[in-house]
Amino acid sequence: MKQAIVYHEDYNKYDLGTDHPLIGDKPKNIMAYLKEKNLLAEFQVFTPKKATEADLLKVHAAAYVDHIKKLSQTGGWLSEDTPAPKGIFEIASLAAGGSMCAGEKLFEGFQVAINPLGGFHHASKGHSSGFCFFNDIAVAIEHLRAVHHLKRFMIIDVDVHHGNGTQDIYIDDRSVMNLSFHQDGRTLYPGTGGMETLGRDDAAGYTINLPFPPGTGGVSYLNAFKAIVPPVTRQFKPDVILYQSGVDTHHVDPLADLNLTYQTYYHLAKQVEELSQETCQKLLVLLGGGYNSVACIKSYYNVFCGLLGKQEYLEEEDIPDSDPAAVRHMVSQLKASLSEYWTL
Repeated sequence: MKQAIVYHEDYNKYDLGTDHPLIGDKPKNIMAYLKEKNLLAEFQVFTPKKATEADLLKVHAAAYVDHIKKLSQTGGWLSEDTPAPKGIFEIASLAAGGSMCAGEKLFEGFQVAINPLGGFHHASKGHSSGFCFFNDIAVAIEHLRAVHHLKRFMIIDVDVHHGNGTQDIYIDDRSVMNLSFHQDGRTLYPGTGGMETLGRDDAAGYTINLPFPPGTGGVSYLNAFKAIVPPVTRQFKPDVILYQSGVDTHHVDPLADLNLTYQTYYHLAKQVEELSQETCQKLLVLLGGGYNSVACIKSYYNVFCGLLGKQEYLEEEDIPDSDPAAVRHMVSQLKASLSEYWTL
């Protein structure tokens, strides 16, 4: 199996300030840790180019793109949680271009391609917040749709925050299976992603949300994942899988309340990679969120280990679920809701 990673030094300029959870040194820290652990040698490294305005306009409204350009010139605020530093248009365009580049590598002999600065799932067509400017997931999908004529795209999003922007974009598109596992929106930003949201009109059943209660640990999370994701993936038969592998579900992350541990990320990534091999042999990995500077790098390392099937992954003591019965009940409810569309 051949693996690619896209990286640009300018990724580290995606920095929203020292008093903000998103500080720009994460991409270089990931690369350094992979090198330290002798894992970077398993990947071929490519340098991405910026997404063009034409690329962005396949997803975003022209007025929105213009708004980001203007904010980028002056500095300011995109939303109350998302400052817009000068130059952010170029860096956000580079992040989106990175996901496009990684997607392209899947058609150049690589079976797994990773963009460390990807997974900006709160950006919708004409608005955004949550530290996101352009939805690189959607930009990559529309690029692959146009250039390689793909018919079925599967998003597996395990970031702790619901991908409301991606959902807005694809809520009525049955060519995109958008599956999101996240902390219950009644307890966390952005407040969306309830189980009752299943897609619109002909695309009903192609949006799947599982909102976990605060305190959910790795055992319940993995059991829920196994119950839903593999059978849906096999039945959907994707042409490509996009894995938003956010690690802000870790128990020490400052922005949320789930209790996953390092080994959870290994097992999740391993399962996703195995599903990719079984279905499409094309896996685009976007690392997504993670806001504890130490835990997120170690968690991402385990994602890489899982993708490669390496046994040298990091482990820590599991944290018991606060209410495993509640998670089992939610999984049962979701399976019942989906039974009209999928065999689970």
